[in-house]
Amino acid sequence: MTKEIDCRKLDCPGPVLQTKKLIEAEATSQVRVLVDNDAAVENVSRFLSFNGFAISVDSDGITSAVEGRKDKAEILESKPVDSPSARSETDTSQPQKIMLMISSIQMGKGNDELGEKLMINFIKTLKEMGEDLWRLVFVNQGVKLATIDSPVLEELQALESDKVDILVCGACLTFLGLMKDKKVGQTTNMLDIVTSMQLADKVVNL
Repeated sequence: MTKEIDCRKLDCPGPVLQTKKLIEAEATSQVRVLVDNDAAVENVSRFLSFNGFAISVDSDGITSAVEGRKDKAEILESKPVDSPSARSETDTSQPQKIMLMISSIQMGKGNDELGEKLMINFIKTLKEMGEDLWRLVFVNQGVKLATIDSPVLEELQALESDKVDILVCGACLTFLGLMKDKKVGQTTNMLDIVTSMQLADKVVNL
């Protein structure tokens, strides 16, 4: 039997938290989640996939009022499958997991131009961390580094190709009007970020 929840008009991480509550409270083989923005689609999809669900995303033309507008609602229908990603996330065989949380396009305080150059040089040097670099999380103004105009886009794409997880705050992208400009990483939410902090061996904030 399909369980359905309506998460339209909920701010991040509301849709993910409501979905989490649903699958933890009820034994169901299929869930349908209604959301009304791209960030929620990506966040709920990632959460369900991580928890062993096969994901399909469909739009049936449903409309909902969001701050006076009429927005098409996305519908996600999910069925449980064996998920390798769910198992690997809790794998304790890795000796060290360093998570970097980047909230600005600048490093340090003082001269803005110098701070931007330092951040660019820092990200270009991250590959020297090797396998110790586990996850990059971009929040606030830092999400600009993951967009089409980023001066370090190539370097971030190379890190992602080398299996470094890159998470980009969906609420931040939406607030700054940059959702469609994101070119690297997975759109994320605060539940993912808090979980990442728990899983990491070390968290560095910039």
